[in-house]
Amino acid sequence: MPELPEVEVVRRGLAHHVLGRRIASVRVLHPRAVRRQPGGAEEFSALLTGRALLGTGRRGKFLWMTTDDPDTVMVAHLGMSGQFRVVSEDGLVAADLESGGQAGDPGAHPHLRVELELDRGRLSFLDQRTFGWVAATTLVPDPYGTPVPTFVARIAPDPTEPGFDLPGVARVLHARPVEVKRLLLDQSRVSGIGNIYADEALWRAGVHPRRRADRLTLSTLRSVLSAATQVMAESLAQGGTSFDDLYVDVNGRGGYFGRGLSVYGRHGLPCPRCGTPIVRERFMNRSSHFCPRCQPPPRTRHWTGERA
Repeated sequence: MPELPEVEVVRRGLAHHVLGRRIASVRVLHPRAVRRQPGGAEEFSALLTGRALLGTGRRGKFLWMTTDDPDTVMVAHLGMSGQFRVVSEDGLVAADLESGGQAGDPGAHPHLRVELELDRGRLSFLDQRTFGWVAATTLVPDPYGTPVPTFVARIAPDPTEPGFDLPGVARVLHARPVEVKRLLLDQSRVSGIGNIYADEALWRAGVHPRRRADRLTLSTLRSVLSAATQVMAESLAQGGTSFDDLYVDVNGRGGYFGRGLSVYGRHGLPCPRCGTPIVRERFMNRSSHFCPRCQPPPRTRHWTGERA
């Protein structure tokens, strides 16, 4: 699933290529893509047709575009495989416009779910697995007074936001008798950190993913959050992490941070710090990757409920 750096790369691409353009028409080709819209495809189209795209925003794994109607914003979650592609009037994606090449038109893409016809070009939403979605909604103040789309108001601020209270979040995590990785993945406590960057942050901080947060020191929890912030910034600088063509930017290009991962996806390979083979373990229907030497496990483990 695209995590914070990958979604931020998409947001930046949208900001560069589509701001100032007006939506001439909307086509919804798959109802699951607008399942969060109360009135379905008809309402989604009615709210966005004729609107100009003026700004972009992101919190955690959610992104949105504001319009010239202050009561209308288009919000999106990419799910497992959602992609936005910007297409010119000539049917070229943005990357091909920049390089002078020619490319296939995503308008005929088998995974096209929603298409916004703009006054210049198109914006396509592709999604192979159909876990992603788009919706037209309004902005509301979150608990901190920041205007965000209605779907995002319950999502905690992420470590890249100005004023992110890292010591405060560490205290919130410390109060919970729950595995630290489980809390890092809980978007209501800190957003944007997914499986990849949780594993990388915990390795950098030397913390086993099954250590309970209430049994770690506040200093250690601050180190984990700082490591998450740092690793996501490094990934963003390289366009995010791409293992296949399910994550690409609006130009259809993947990121390169996968080459710099220390533990995620490196089961059996030597730890970059001590040389011990990396271990992969099932966790919350996912996998955790860690070094058993650099990240010693808790002395006792309880395998049921939150108190694991």
